[in-house]
Amino acid sequence: MAIMQGSAAMLAGAMAVGVLASLLTGVQSNGVCYGMVADDLPAPDEVVQLYKSSGIKNMRIYAPDSRVMEALRGSGIGLILGVVNQDIGNLAGCPSCAATWVQTNVQPYYPAVNILYIAVGNEVQGGAAQSILPAMRNLAAALAAAGLAGIKVSTCVRLDVVANSFPPSSGVFAQPYMADIARYLAAAGAPLLANVYPYFAYRGSPGDISLSYALFLPGTTVRDGGNGLIYTNLFDAMVDAVHAALEKAGAADVRVVVSESGWPSAGGAAGSVENAQTYNQNLIDRAAQGTPKRPGALETFVFAMFNENQKPGEATEQNFGLFYPNKSPVYPLTFR
Repeated sequence: MAIMQGSAAMLAGAMAVGVLASLLTGVQSNGVCYGMVADDLPAPDEVVQLYKSSGIKNMRIYAPDSRVMEALRGSGIGLILGVVNQDIGNLAGCPSCAATWVQTNVQPYYPAVNILYIAVGNEVQGGAAQSILPAMRNLAAALAAAGLAGIKVSTCVRLDVVANSFPPSSGVFAQPYMADIARYLAAAGAPLLANVYPYFAYRGSPGDISLSYALFLPGTTVRDGGNGLIYTNLFDAMVDAVHAALEKAGAADVRVVVSESGWPSAGGAAGSVENAQTYNQNLIDRAAQGTPKRPGALETFVFAMFNENQKPGEATEQNFGLFYPNKSPVYPLTFR
């Protein structure tokens, strides 16, 4: 699909350096991922204080960490607690292992730590993906047995789990295991966690996708011929492709939580402080609006809290942070 390039109006004026205030109303719809693939990050108690002083209400961590959990006690910060991919097979085949995981990583902390969701894996691919649902079931059963059924269990997926993503109404899950997960989430009243990156879509097809459309800026309008909905940014279109896939799987009521989204401030094509600030501020500002298919608050987690100097891959991977390890902002954002 070729998206016409329109005029792109960039943000006028920079916000005051270091100002990160929260004006969240209703659902706590914005959070930030706390990645730790670095050797120079501040201590967890300092990080939690930085979340609080910046008005960031929710956090995602990718693996249990006792230091982080202790620092979160009594903070009120909502948490997505991750299960590392390497543990999924064991949890899928061993209910007692799932019980032990809950006893070790949840019961000592909850409710002093506000655990919102447990994410079984992050972007699991290949044959290992078949173990996601059994692991989810075992962890949910272990939580229920411990009297903690209010903590919902889900998994974090990348957008290639959806095929035929344009127009958004054509979205359908590419593999049967995802339809099974969707139906399980519907029965459990749990959301699907999705990592949504217009940056990578734009970088892969800069001739077809305008930068303004990827950055939430005016200039591009796309009509979905399947349902007549109008899209003015790529993020909404990507999220609604997931909504369409859930609907086709018989799980139309499952909410989508955007468990990662962000833009690099350096290191590659279109990676700049200006673009990163523009994208992430617009992402935060739009979270309360939802998407054309699903208006209303959309829980969204910005990736990531810090630049992480040990992340492998391209240079952009080390430059998604909102803060430098010394806790100074890469650029200012206002959390709403």
